[in-house]
Amino acid sequence: MKMKTLDPTCAIAFSTKLLGDKWSLLILRDIILHKKTRFKEFRSSKENIATNILSNRLKSMNSFGFIELLDPEGTKKSRQYIATNKGLSVLPIIIEFYLFSIHSIDESVLNESQLMIKSEVLENRNRFEKERKESYLNFVKELKVLKTVV
Repeated sequence: MKMKTLDPTCAIAFSTKLLGDKWSLLILRDIILHKKTRFKEFRSSKENIATNILSNRLKSMNSFGFIELLDPEGTKKSRQYIATNKGLSVLPIIIEFYLFSIHSIDESVLNESQLMIKSEVLENRNRFEKERKESYLNFVKELKVLKTVV
């Protein structure tokens, strides 16, 4: 007898259903904080996500409304993924995960960009979130302008 899968009955259960794997959060981190937009850029991250997992997560995150294709009609190689407002709403969660564990990571393994982020987040978490969100929104606006020009 097949068991029926129940929908989550709690906000935390629902959130983990949508974002419960590490790859979704890391992809959103790369999109929002590092302004990566292309498949090959996500593949180049330190965590070495497998191509099949990356493809599946991008499709899933798109279907759940966290990301969208900048040009859905474009070729596979020209595809660029951007965070939606729903995707941007995950930034505080990413920052909280960051703050939860940053003191456990030896600074010698962090690159220059990671050290800068550490300094900015620890100095003023709220300012970091606000500035990164604004910076990302400006980045997306520029991408959209470039798409209409080309």
